Amino acid sequence: MDLRRRRLHADGHLHALGALRFPSARSAAVRAAAAVVILATTSTLSSAQISVEVSPLRVELQAGPGGSTTQAISVNNSGKEPVRVRGRVSDWDLSHDGSPQFEGVPEGGPYSASAWVRIAPPDIVIDPGKEGTVRFTLTVPADTQPAGFRTSVLFEFLPAAGDPVAKGREVQFRSRIATLIYVNVGQPPIQVELTDLRIRPLPDETQVIAILNNTSKRTVRTKGTLTLYDSAGKPVRETAVPDVPLLPEREREVAIPALEAGKPLPAGEYRVEVKIDVGMPAVLVGETTIKVEK
Repeated sequence: MDLRRRRLHADGHLHALGALRFPSARSAAVRAAAAVVILATTSTLSSAQISVEVSPLRVELQAGPGGSTTQAISVNNSGKEPVRVRGRVSDWDLSHDGSPQFEGVPEGGPYSASAWVRIAPPDIVIDPGKEGTVRFTLTVPADTQPAGFRTSVLFEFLPAAGDPVAKGREVQFRSRIATLIYVNVGQPPIQVELTDLRIRPLPDETQVIAILNNTSKRTVRTKGTLTLYDSAGKPVRETAVPDVPLLPEREREVAIPALEAGKPLPAGEYRVEVKIDVGMPAVLVGETTIKVEK
């Protein structure tokens, strides 16, 4: 294999290894593990509990201008009371540490696909032990330019029973779950840089924080490895890089566990090598060091 290296950072520890090609993004919906939400609602001294599962939590679509698709989302009521489920289309964003943000996100941004989506039904009641299905249809406008777009179906859950007048007087605690929808239109080129590696000590572990800057118009996901080497150059530990999204024209950090409190290493200095694959011909590689104190 022909290896090519080039500098990505002034300290010379960040570089790219070539030249492996990877398949394009998956066009099918990705099934994530279902989330369970517990919601307590209180009127006077009584309480009701809602337990709901939603699947999938992530849908990834590969589409072309003018294309249309209909996808199903399952909502399971594993509680003991009927639950009302309300779905709506919502824009979202990621914070620098990768946390999904819904509040305060501008609507209709340059990578928003919310206007392309219709939900049916937007409001359903699901009996205990039963499953409901909410479908969304996404239609890409014919004049859409190649890029990575996003939207979500945001679900709210509240008790289905009760006196409407009384409900108007009580404080309602609502819980929400979102199914995140990624739509890559066309195949815009991928351009991602690994700009920095930082060490973050926490009570239970030490993390290596990779700073990634996606300057392209396409959403990509990360995979790869973090390897620790001792002073003799022998690998002593390997950790998987989390599978997380990099949104178009955005920078974010990716936290990779390096040391765990329950799995100590002998005192000394260890070389850290991080390899991250985002689907480019070259794998991003960065190096730093970690010191383990006695």
